[in-house]
Amino acid sequence: MEKIVNMLATSQNSFINFARIAIFIVMAWIGGLKAYQYEADGIVPFVINSPFMNFFYHSTGKYAEDKNGKLVPEYQLFKNPEGLMVKKNINWHQQNGTYTFAYLLGFVIVVIGSMTLLGIWFPKIGLWGALFTIGMSIVTLTFLITTPETFVPKLDGDFPSPNVGFPYLSAAGRLVLKDVIMLATGLLIASDSAKRILANK
Repeated sequence: MEKIVNMLATSQNSFINFARIAIFIVMAWIGGLKAYQYEADGIVPFVINSPFMNFFYHSTGKYAEDKNGKLVPEYQLFKNPEGLMVKKNINWHQQNGTYTFAYLLGFVIVVIGSMTLLGIWFPKIGLWGALFTIGMSIVTLTFLITTPETFVPKLDGDFPSPNVGFPYLSAAGRLVLKDVIMLATGLLIASDSAKRILANK
């Protein structure tokens, strides 16, 4: 046990670099997927409800009647289930600017991940990557407040669930909440990069 404790105590720098690699893997993978239709469609509820990002779309704030005559946000009528490509839904997303924004966002995410990874060798670049990671994580966490889909919705039916709304996170909400880890990791990497910059002066 003592050997393990000693190994852990002397491996902090290696683990911080592993954190940089981990952020790069997540950012490059998820950012790269933004070039694909299903991933671009999937972020619409987050972006369209965000006061920080909804100006990238053209259909913000519009409502329409669903098949039951209920007034709902328009974007909810054009969801493409993962694995399906419904033409009328794709057309709506093209007019909305969904795919153009997703390409831009994906590029930015990959760049941030790459800057964070480069921090292994270039602390100044790594510091900027970490700061951008922190900023992106904070914006993502605001989706818990702005996006209705992050909590279990109240549905009509014979046996409605009592577990709706806050604090019952939906799949989307659980995905967003994980950015707390990205935020903490970004802060740790930013601190390490700043320390290395000062040591090199």
